[in-house]
Amino acid sequence: MASKGNLNRPGGGSTLALIAMALAVFVIANDFTALTVALPSIEAEFDSDVGTVQWVINAYALVFGVLIVSGGRLADLFGRKRLFLLGAAVFATFSVLAGAAQDVTWLIVCRGLMGVGGAIVWPATLGLTYALLPGRAGLAGGLIIGSAGLGNAAGPLLGGVLTDSLSWRWVLFVNLPIAALAALAVWRTVPESRGEDGERRLDYLGIATLSLALVSLLLALDLGSEIGWTAWPVIALFVAAPVLLALFYRVEHRVGDAALLPPDVLGNRHFRMVCLSVLLLSPTFFAVLMYLPQYLQKIQGYSPLEAGAALLPLMIVFAVVSFVAGPAYDRIGAKPVVSGGALAICLGLLLLSLVGTESGYAVLVPGMVVMGIGIGLYYSSVTTAGVTAVDPSRASLAGAIVYMFQVGGGSIGLGLTTAIFSGVSSHRLESDAASQGISADEKDLEAVQGILAGTESAQQVVASFPARVADQLVELAGDAFVAGMQWAFRVDVLIAFCGFLVALFFVGGPLRGRRPAAAQDA
Repeated sequence: MASKGNLNRPGGGSTLALIAMALAVFVIANDFTALTVALPSIEAEFDSDVGTVQWVINAYALVFGVLIVSGGRLADLFGRKRLFLLGAAVFATFSVLAGAAQDVTWLIVCRGLMGVGGAIVWPATLGLTYALLPGRAGLAGGLIIGSAGLGNAAGPLLGGVLTDSLSWRWVLFVNLPIAALAALAVWRTVPESRGEDGERRLDYLGIATLSLALVSLLLALDLGSEIGWTAWPVIALFVAAPVLLALFYRVEHRVGDAALLPPDVLGNRHFRMVCLSVLLLSPTFFAVLMYLPQYLQKIQGYSPLEAGAALLPLMIVFAVVSFVAGPAYDRIGAKPVVSGGALAICLGLLLLSLVGTESGYAVLVPGMVVMGIGIGLYYSSVTTAGVTAVDPSRASLAGAIVYMFQVGGGSIGLGLTTAIFSGVSSHRLESDAASQGISADEKDLEAVQGILAGTESAQQVVASFPARVADQLVELAGDAFVAGMQWAFRVDVLIAFCGFLVALFFVGGPLRGRRPAAAQDA
């Protein structure tokens, strides 16, 4: 085990420790993207629809986002290495059970439980990495987000290879050996560390109220697109979310230093602006990961492997730039790196929103490259800006909160994106069918949208029409899919631009400043 003296710079035992940290982040990040190219196969196998299969991605992200703050607090209190090993075991176990799923509900539940493990591993990893590299925050942040970028980049390609050659189930089974290797490396090489404060109590009521508030909001967004925004369960969930958040705020002030979000964290203006910017920008990446692989497979006719390879311009640029962003942050400061990355994210998604049914692959590449540059610059730098804004004893907790806003914002954004996509695509299909004189009821047209994934119910509906009409319906379903994706992306661009403005004016110090912001309280 490396001594503390060896941890000030990478070398010897600490190098192996950093590799273990990078491997841990790789496997957690990989699972946000690896199944994106397999969603049409899952949709067809379980005779499901886009609104349901999005939860294969969103269940993992939702639980991860809800629990990551709790994981960070636990890591700081009870030991980051200990929590890392526990989380890795939970993650690996439910990965195997998810791979054995016999229906879509089973799969979604296990994916959610995988998120529990991920929410424990990620903040513990972040805290351990900053402890291994004291005084080199930019390098630590670049290593973490760069490794996440590699995991994200490898995810679609690995998912495509396994889905094409074996089955989408192996995308989940492969997590077991990777998680086991990371856990072994951490156990053998990484010293234990924890926050410096002596407070050993855990804010259970704060955890419960925050978790329930976020779950209520995310479920309301999802159910609204399915059963209607005026349905009483949706209204009840929308009312419950702010009530629970208000209760959480009151609980935190009563608990004091033992709070899940301690006063010195909640009261830090710079840290709050970091979280707001992350919240507004994060729907973009989730939307692209969800819908671009489906566009490539359903509209362009790509296989899962081809769709995964097609995303490489986005993913590789993201990964490479993430590693470059750390030294850039240390050299020129947070302001230009964070705000420049945020602007590039907006421009990249705007370019991707312009694609049509006849667009070739070359049309996608500029948008993917620009967005990859933006994501790589933004996330490693904004994470470092947030973590260094608070006391070092809050490192795991601060990193967890930033990532909670990233994943939570992505989850909320994906729910909003899917609601817009579903509404626009359904309306487009109905209006186009009516304009061409195709007589079909709303339920049949809803089922027809599944023909792009080859679901059994869609095939049965299409087969009930004459061959000429059936061909028209397939073409109209493709047009409707693209229209829904275009408008969903455009709304996400508007939201992301607000996040850019927050970054430009409030993250990294004054607008004209170029010096990295030190820890500060408003």
